[in-house]
Order: sequence, then structure tokens, then C-alpha cells
Amino acid sequence: MTNEPEAVEIHRGLNGVYFDRSGTSDIDGKAGELRYRGYSIHDLAQHSSFEEVSYLLFYGELPTRAQLEAFDAELKAARSLPDGVIEVITAVQGAHPMDVLRTAVSAMAAFDPETADNSREATIRKGIRLTSQVPMIVAAHHRIRQGLPLVPADNTLNHAGNFLQMLKGERPSEDAVELMDMDLVLHAEHGTNASAFTARVVAGTDANLHAAVTAAVAALGGPAHGGAAEQVMKMAQEIGAPENAAAYVKAKRANREAVMGFGHRVYRVEDPRARHMREGVKRLSQEMGQPQWYEILEATVEAMKPYARLGVAVNVDFYAGVVYYLHGIPEDLFVPIFAVGRTPGWAVQVVEQFEHNVLIRPLTVYNGPPPRDYVSMERRG
Repeated sequence: MTNEPEAVEIHRGLNGVYFDRSGTSDIDGKAGELRYRGYSIHDLAQHSSFEEVSYLLFYGELPTRAQLEAFDAELKAARSLPDGVIEVITAVQGAHPMDVLRTAVSAMAAFDPETADNSREATIRKGIRLTSQVPMIVAAHHRIRQGLPLVPADNTLNHAGNFLQMLKGERPSEDAVELMDMDLVLHAEHGTNASAFTARVVAGTDANLHAAVTAAVAALGGPAHGGAAEQVMKMAQEIGAPENAAAYVKAKRANREAVMGFGHRVYRVEDPRARHMREGVKRLSQEMGQPQWYEILEATVEAMKPYARLGVAVNVDFYAGVVYYLHGIPEDLFVPIFAVGRTPGWAVQVVEQFEHNVLIRPLTVYNGPPPRDYVSMERRG
């Protein structure tokens, strides 16, 4: 009983293990390609809005104009938070924004009229509501912790624009809205990463969508999953100037330490989402008179080129954090913004899990002590 079965092969982290089928996103890590429902992320990032992409994820097809208008109206109708959730946010306002978001999403379950309905139709409706409510939670917490009044939703603005206005209390520029919209598109879905898999595990028990998304938020909050964007900005500040990047990278690699924003569990080449954020950082840093941030990042990419051949290439978080920083967004909100974009992806993963639901129960090989007799307290001394 103490020896590991010879036929058992351990896949730590379930690496390379296929546990189900999914029609949402298709990732080719070797080629560096990502598609939502068959559409290239490059086409979607350049031509579609977050609302369009969310519709695509929920319903499987790009919307007609009429369908998009109806979907947008549904999103806007959900731009409100119950007073009870505001009270919860206020009570825990001193916590990290990801902890507040996790708590508030859980609290939302008490106020949604369809919480216990796990049908496909109800789960999609709840997913659409959460897509609107998650950015409102993030914005409300930020305003509350600053002692500022909450900003009411503005239905003349799109999803990205309304989020920025509720967060900062001022009407965002068209460029700011466009860049945030693209950021949300790039983060909307990415297969069974740690948070999406967590959502599926919870849904596999027949728990409801709010429970699954609460767990997903908890998983995303871990620095090994969602925290890279926050750490990249800290790294850029530590480097300080482009000419320091090579020495910084050399020292990190000599100490066998990670350079934040490089490497990915799936991609062996550059993350296909990174190029779109790169252009955004370049444009925004120049417009705001702070070109040094873009220059520092590019110098770091250059210094990391020898390792790209080993599969340690730049990922989307490498550029995202600097975009948020240039918008004046605090670093502890970088990961919550990731969650703002990912909410429809989590919801659709749960929808898929419910379609042919099964309890997810992997095994571990026991390697503890061999069988032994119980020793009474008297004999233990």
C-alpha cells in the first residue's frame, strides 16, 4: 500500500491533462494564437467592442446590430448595486480590493432573484448581470475607501467608459475608453486557466454561478495567476531607466528569480494579446509625456530575448499594468480590472460545465506512512 503504483503517471498541476471539451476559446501555445468562438483575438481586439465580445462568448455568434442593442440595454439595466452590498463593501473597505470584490460578489447572491436557478438561460442572465456589477463593485469600493461619493452609472457611456467614470469621477477621454475597452476584450476569456478551472470545480458540485465566480475571484487574487500586472509596474519603477534594464535582467536571472510579465503556462512564444497592449502603452506614454515607461519595457524585452528561445516570452500582463498606471489607477486595482474583463468568460465556463455536469474529482497518489497500529494516549507518554 505504501508503494506508488507503477502505472500511475503524475501530472503536477494537471499539466497537459484534458478534462473536458469547450467551445469558448481555442489556444495554440506553440503558435501563439488565441481565438474566441473561432475568431482571432487580433480581429476582435481591433474591430470589436467588449459588449460585442461578451455577446459572442455568451451566445456563440457575433451579434447583429439589433441583437447588440438589446444586449447592451440588458447590460445597462444591471448597472446597480443593492444597498446591502454597498454596506458590505463599506464594512470591509480596508481590505485589498480583490478581497473586497470576492466578498461583494458572494453577497450579490443574496440579492439576485435567480441565484438558485442553474438553468442555461438563468445562468446566462446572471452572468450578464455580474458582467455589469463587477466593475461597479470595484469602482464603488475605490470611491468608498477614499471617502468620496459614489458616481452614478451613465448609460450614455459604453461598458469601459462607464467603469472609468464611476472609478475616477470624471468623464474619460475617447482614447482612454478605447484602450480600456480593448484591454477588457483581451482579458475576456482564456480557457481553463486557474480561475476558470476553479469556477468549473465549484459548478461541478451543482453550486450556483455566484458561488463559482466568487471562487474564481479568489483564485485570480493569487500572485501566481492575476498579480503579474501589478508586479510589472513595480519592476518598471525599480528599473528606473531603459539603460538599467539589461543589468536588472542579468541580476534576476543569475539569482534564478522571475522577471515579471514573462513566461506563460500555455504560450511558448509571445502572448498574442501582448502586441495590442504594447501599442497602447507606446501611444499613451507619449501622449502623457512619460515615454520612459514604454522605453523601460522595451529595453526589458530586448534584454530578455535570449530567454524567449526557451519559451520565456512576454505576456499580456507585461503591458497592461503600465496602461493602468498611466491612467492614474492605483496598483492594487490592476488585478480587479482583470476580473472586470474576465467575468463573462467565467460565466460561460460555468454555463458549459452545467451542460454536461460532472463532479470534478482528480486523484492523488498516497505517499505517507505505511499501515500502522493505533497507539493509545497512555502508551504515547
